[in-house]
Amino acid sequence: MFDLGENRLSGSIPSWIGEIYQDLQILSLRKNNFSGSLPVQLCYLQGIQLLDLSLNSLSGRIPKCLKNFTSMTQKTSLIDYTHQGYSVSIRSIGKYMNYYDLYSLLTWKGADHIFLNNELLLLKSIDLSSNQLSEEIPIEIEDLFELISLNLSRNNLTGEIPSNIGRLTSLEFLDLSRNQIFGSIPTRLTQIDRLTMLDLSHNNLSGKIPIGTQLQSFEASSYEYNSNLCGKPLDKLCGAEEPPHEANVDESNEDENFVVNRAFYVSMILGFITGLCVTFGFILVNSPWRQLYFRFLNNLTDNIYRMITVKVPSSLKA
Repeated sequence: MFDLGENRLSGSIPSWIGEIYQDLQILSLRKNNFSGSLPVQLCYLQGIQLLDLSLNSLSGRIPKCLKNFTSMTQKTSLIDYTHQGYSVSIRSIGKYMNYYDLYSLLTWKGADHIFLNNELLLLKSIDLSSNQLSEEIPIEIEDLFELISLNLSRNNLTGEIPSNIGRLTSLEFLDLSRNQIFGSIPTRLTQIDRLTMLDLSHNNLSGKIPIGTQLQSFEASSYEYNSNLCGKPLDKLCGAEEPPHEANVDESNEDENFVVNRAFYVSMILGFITGLCVTFGFILVNSPWRQLYFRFLNNLTDNIYRMITVKVPSSLKA
């Protein structure tokens, strides 16, 4: 174990750490003033199980060679620890602890937590949070199958979440918040059924949150401040899920009333025409009524003619 956390160390992380201590399993340099990029020599730490470089001023990209952390790709039931030439296993760790206890302060699920002895030695975690790291999350991180905790929050990371991140089936804690990550949330994230803490907030994610028991069980705060993200547990529904707007309801009601009114008036007109046709047909067929009708028309015509011939000249004289 190499723990120099919470000091005032500055400058670059020494490359010799990876060159000399290749069997190192715990490296904590958290809460210092380290700057510069991550040395590729850290990838020589094939046995590393806990890497905590959080709360520094590190910049640049995350090395792709972290896939060389082979201890994070293998299941661990019996762990061998090397210390000053002695090989110590979990079964004999009690004797090893007669000399000293192993412990380290780590940020776990958003809070500082002291891990002791067996608990610490079985943890597989990468914490690079609260730095100034940039560019994309390397897809090689998908090969660390036995990783339990991954915290890359509060950096300047861009690009998309690796599409096969669901391969990290042992993951319990995932924090990618407060970066500039864009694109959609990979559907394979629903395959991680051990996930108990997730934070993707304060990014530029978009699209629908994949439907899965785990992803919908988290609070809306896990996804907030992604303006183009929609779906449960957020209040913002996606397009296909949105209920009809009131305006659309009103428009449909207006269209329905228009159809009803038009049908009413059309039926009135048709009824009037039908009644008129029946009346004329009755008059034409019935001889007495026909004679009476034509006599009425003749009298009406004579009256109109007399009115025109008498009243019009008199009005002109006046």
